Amino acid sequence: MKALKYFFFLLLIFTIGSSIYIAVQPNSFDVSRTRIIKAPAAVIYNNVIDFKNWEAWSSWAEANHDFKMSLSEQTKGVNGALFWEDEDGVGTMKTIEATPFTSIQQEMQISDFPSSNVNWKFNPNEDGSTEVTWQIIGTDLPFLFKMFTVINGDMEKQIGPHYERSLEKLDSIVVSDMKKYSVEINGITEHSGGFYIYNSTSCKINDLKNSIAELLPKVKQYAEDNNIDISGFPYIYYHSYDVENNAVMFSCCIPTTSRVITTEPDILTGQLYPFKTLKTTLKGDYINLKEAWDMSMKYITNSGNTVDDNGPMLEVYSTDSSNVPNPADWKTEIYIALKDSFK
Repeated sequence: MKALKYFFFLLLIFTIGSSIYIAVQPNSFDVSRTRIIKAPAAVIYNNVIDFKNWEAWSSWAEANHDFKMSLSEQTKGVNGALFWEDEDGVGTMKTIEATPFTSIQQEMQISDFPSSNVNWKFNPNEDGSTEVTWQIIGTDLPFLFKMFTVINGDMEKQIGPHYERSLEKLDSIVVSDMKKYSVEINGITEHSGGFYIYNSTSCKINDLKNSIAELLPKVKQYAEDNNIDISGFPYIYYHSYDVENNAVMFSCCIPTTSRVITTEPDILTGQLYPFKTLKTTLKGDYINLKEAWDMSMKYITNSGNTVDDNGPMLEVYSTDSSNVPNPADWKTEIYIALKDSFK
């Protein structure tokens, strides 16, 4: 009988001691992880702001096959919501505030525990990469929540590794998506031609990208400053492309609805007459343009056609890359003049 009383006395002491230990645990937690991702802030933000993308990079879904995720009718932006269920209970995540390309605030609720604040920050770096910070904050933690952390480990131990792995997967997915591209040979057609304003230069082939970046905005600005009616997308007109001598001559062009009398010596007016052409479309980063041109030339040879060396060779930028952050969404059309074109 004494042994039984002694046992219950020890049990009481243990219970009281455990309760005190649990009660004095921190009333809040703050866990965050940061990762540098080699992608524009807007591209990463656009992935994170839409809950339909989360399952692909969630480490919880990867680590727990019993983890079941479902979505609300609205998945993107403020009021978008995500639901899940696992051995720890039922959880919800809802976006409550968002500043495009800069930050996202969300609220997370697990079972009957108090809600937690989840914050995302996207800070662009000068090299084009983005510092992504994912943070969760909980306050006014009840006794049962503290007991849960004592048994299973604190929130740093429970959440930190998941945030690290999820950010790693997000990095891989975003960078991989940016590299996606496709080349479509649209076939033999006719280009309708038209008027255009332009400036021209020649440079080494390896300086072409920088030269275009310098000249094309000047033509765009001239058209804007003079209220010129534009009839299409800007394009590059290649006059010569000499790989052996590393030299290219080209014009940066803006199509216009009619002939324009220009007032600056560096901005001229030209006209394209209708011509027979092979049209090819690249969807993706400009670094894939060489492949698109090579495929086009191969198609022309295999189809029994001949390039008109004196005819236009155009590269039309159908997407304004300054407004579309993901290069996988850029669209470029290539037109190569073929013999038997008409004027």
